[in-house]
Amino acid sequence: FSFEERLGMLVDVEYVNRKNNRLRRLIRNASFDKPGASIADINYRTGRKLKKSLIERLSTCEYITEKHNVIVLGATGAGKSYIACAFGMEACKRYYTVKYIRLPELLAELAIARGEGCFKKIINQYKKYSLLILDEWMLVSLTETEARDLLEIIHYRHKNASTIFCS
Repeated sequence: FSFEERLGMLVDVEYVNRKNNRLRRLIRNASFDKPGASIADINYRTGRKLKKSLIERLSTCEYITEKHNVIVLGATGAGKSYIACAFGMEACKRYYTVKYIRLPELLAELAIARGEGCFKKIINQYKKYSLLILDEWMLVSLTETEARDLLEIIHYRHKNASTIFCS
């Protein structure tokens, strides 16, 4: 190989390694509950009433580009978290920043941050993700402070970023 060809191969290998490292970092930082979730593995049997065309359309992540939100509803054990994590994985594959968190964990984190004086920092952190996945949405009643904190995050993200609500 000539010098230019060898240099080109080295650049290609480095580029691929950097993209792969970035993808692994995005997936790790997303903290998925189901890190193995995949759109390809979703079961569409008739009892689940899932629309394959809708899920395939959402897997393109166009809703993130358009800054729309998604609500995933269903009975306990229906696979809501799995589907949300699968959408999150697809977003990571397109190099969007994603964060998965259960609502009780988020509320606890906000309460601790308020007590430690770093509340604004935590709020700003949740505002910056391209996709925020809030699981176990509103399964318990909120205190006035929790509702206000949650509204702060949701209000900012409205028309600025996408959120998936699972309930």
